[in-house]
Amino acid sequence: MRALLVVNPAATTTSARTRDVLTHALASEMKLEAVTTEYRGHARDLARQAAESKDIELVVALGGDGTVNEVVNGLLHNGPDPDRLPRLAVVPGGSTNVFARALGLPNDAVEATGVLLDALREDRERTVGLGVARGTPGTEDESVPERWFTFCAGLGFDAGVVGRVEQQRERGRKSTHSLYLRQVARQFLGEANRRHGTITLEQPGVDPVTDLVLSIVCNTSPWTYLGNRPVYASPKASFDTGLDVLGLSRMSTGSVARYGTQLLTSSPERGPHGRHVTSLHDLTDFTLHSKVPLPLQMDGDHLGLRTSVAFTGVRRALRVIV
Repeated sequence: MRALLVVNPAATTTSARTRDVLTHALASEMKLEAVTTEYRGHARDLARQAAESKDIELVVALGGDGTVNEVVNGLLHNGPDPDRLPRLAVVPGGSTNVFARALGLPNDAVEATGVLLDALREDRERTVGLGVARGTPGTEDESVPERWFTFCAGLGFDAGVVGRVEQQRERGRKSTHSLYLRQVARQFLGEANRRHGTITLEQPGVDPVTDLVLSIVCNTSPWTYLGNRPVYASPKASFDTGLDVLGLSRMSTGSVARYGTQLLTSSPERGPHGRHVTSLHDLTDFTLHSKVPLPLQMDGDHLGLRTSVAFTGVRRALRVIV
């Protein structure tokens, strides 16, 4: 088997020595080309080349969720075709690794490599659904290119938190769960629209949902992790269905305390609930519009401000080694 290993040298939870050991372990089982990324978007470019080649059967992403997202977008540059495209494998090397853990992989790079090698010997794989978002036709964002995401996207409050965390990391701060929690508090205090939301969710043939402050789009469950604790924004979300949406129409101090507690105590059976909560399951096509530009994030990557984003849930988009 010919395989491409895409290595993010800045992966936060693996050392250079560990990455070398993992590379040699994978190379012992396949004809492996290992490439270290050198710039933002490099993983996407490498995966696109692999998808357009005739002989690469597997692309392995060694890094965090951002690296995985780039690889997926490279593989799907010309659209999903699971029977033709190389399979994807993930060795988690980031701080959270939501996609890998949602697939059931260990959160340790060495253990995950062992599982990956066993899966290849036993030919274990699954075909997963993914989400894709693009600028909405007829709006000022219509020229924004489409982008795939593996586990979540968000317009509004949570994307603002992601943006704040990225700013802190650019200043040299480490990506920790306490850093995220501090930025949640700061985003809340600076949120101008927390009492009167500006987001409207529209889907064909259904009355719109208006005045949302927060909108989280989930392609799987859990939504994220705090340490080893899974957090379930949309417990029914699955790689085997369309997209789920959690929306909040109010973010007063009391409601934030209530829904924050519900998130922290969420389970596969129950997520946030209440009068100001909208929970939608298994959507194929919908659009989020905002009266004012709001931050957008996908798979934990801040993508700037948007006023309108069209989402599609694509079943059976990519084969993944598990």
